[in-house]
Amino acid sequence: MTNDPLADGDHVIGPDYTPAPETAVRPGVPAGTIHAFTMESRDSPIYPGIRRLENEITRRRDAYGNRIAAAEHEQSEPWPYTRTVWVYVPRQYVRGTAAPFLVVQDGHGYLNRIPRVLDNLIHERRVPALIAVLVDNGGGDAQGSQRGLEYDTLSGRYSDFIESEVLPRVAAETGVRLTDDPEGRATMGASSGAACAFTMAWFHPERYRRVLGYSCTFVNQQSPPNAQTPRGAWEYHATILPAAARKPLRVWIEVGEKDLHFDDPEETWHNWPLANRRMAAVLKAKGYAYRFTLSLGARHVDPRVADQTLPGALEWLWASYPR
Repeated sequence: MTNDPLADGDHVIGPDYTPAPETAVRPGVPAGTIHAFTMESRDSPIYPGIRRLENEITRRRDAYGNRIAAAEHEQSEPWPYTRTVWVYVPRQYVRGTAAPFLVVQDGHGYLNRIPRVLDNLIHERRVPALIAVLVDNGGGDAQGSQRGLEYDTLSGRYSDFIESEVLPRVAAETGVRLTDDPEGRATMGASSGAACAFTMAWFHPERYRRVLGYSCTFVNQQSPPNAQTPRGAWEYHATILPAAARKPLRVWIEVGEKDLHFDDPEETWHNWPLANRRMAAVLKAKGYAYRFTLSLGARHVDPRVADQTLPGALEWLWASYPR
């Protein structure tokens, strides 16, 4: 174990936390520009929109309070959404050049953190002059919702959505060029958004090679159910990664000691700390470039942890990439 924020491997922090200085606005540091636009479900061939039905079937839970996924027609109905996408462009971006970038799930939740941190890190040349694409989900949460469909499904569908619908809009709305080099493409999120970030890279490593996740939902939350991955993202560490050849991914993950369902038994397939520890173990066994952080005393997507670790996490994520 080491306190070096750039070291690979397993790390323990806490239970006391201090915001990193890079999370504050600093005098003399050039501030990037924030652009915003909306996307309507009616315009999406990939995600035309759903919402969870509220009925006896969708309210079913197991003995530990975990929602039980149902067939799609039993738990969801068509429903429109409007999502917002924010794009952070650093002052150092050179117009016309192909820039590295970071896709952030649940984008609004990071709007007051990511730009400030990137301003400082880019100014100090600790990360490249990267663009951040902060994408809101389509609404709801967990099984039967649009967010659950996007984030908890183990497939390349969400990556296809970002590639074919979101990134072209980013270029059209802001005038930036985004790199096609997978080494210059990263994705991050928290909770189901973190599992989604890993899924984007796992199913399309030719698009994304760098993954950052807080309180990653590597548990049984996929909806609708899929017979090929019956335990949802739990299968990543239980069966999928152990059986697959190592992919060229760089993965930073974190979980709180008191994260969701921390005292549930393994057979629920819904214990967040256990799932993330298992994920770290298989990443290590397979020889991945990875960093795993266990945050003592911390809970699900604990903001104290993000404030302390995000600058170092981003710096680790982009290590070895040209400045």
